[in-house]
Amino acid sequence: MAKVELKAPVIEEISGRIKDAKAAVLVDAIGLTVEQDTRLRRQLREAGVSYKVYKNTMLKRAFEGTDFEKLDQLLEGPSALAVATDDVTAPARVIVKFAKEADKLEVKGGVIEGEYYDADSIKQLASIPSREELLSKFLGSIQSPVANFARVINQIAQKKEEGGDAAAEAPAEAPAEEAKTEAPAEAPAEEAKAEAPAEEAKAEAPAAEEKPAE
Repeated sequence: MAKVELKAPVIEEISGRIKDAKAAVLVDAIGLTVEQDTRLRRQLREAGVSYKVYKNTMLKRAFEGTDFEKLDQLLEGPSALAVATDDVTAPARVIVKFAKEADKLEVKGGVIEGEYYDADSIKQLASIPSREELLSKFLGSIQSPVANFARVINQIAQKKEEGGDAAAEAPAEAPAEEAKTEAPAEAPAEEAKAEAPAEEAKAEAPAAEEKPAE
């Protein structure tokens, strides 16, 4: 079988991977241990990123006529291709984070939504949160004021209920208070009536004693 026929399936495979891709990052993964390589592939797969090592000649042929042709300048030495069709920052985010614990993993560069990025730019892109993280933060910022508003409304309603209960109890206690304040006012009047005859008796007594003296 001719070499061209052997290469065709590989070129078609790469072309299929980059056909709907929004991001592609080239890395040099030579030197990684089997355990490190397995973990890297798993993390990329969980992030929705396809990852595979290809020969530079196969990559160059597959990149022809596409935005990823800008990666031809990086096709030297071992090359592994990480491709994403949804989260454009996923390849950079996973690879750069993994490279912090595996110094043998080297970022070459990439193409994100048609634009070429060198290694340093890819590392900067890695700091951008994923779409899910951004949505989560956005929803959290919206829900927070709503929750605070609901809490304030609930507190106002509770205060109104407490005020209504206090107003309902006030009339029942008022007569008792009035009775306490009115009682002393009536007592002097009764005492005055009781003392009046005694004073009159004292006033009349001298008049009765003076008659025999005449």
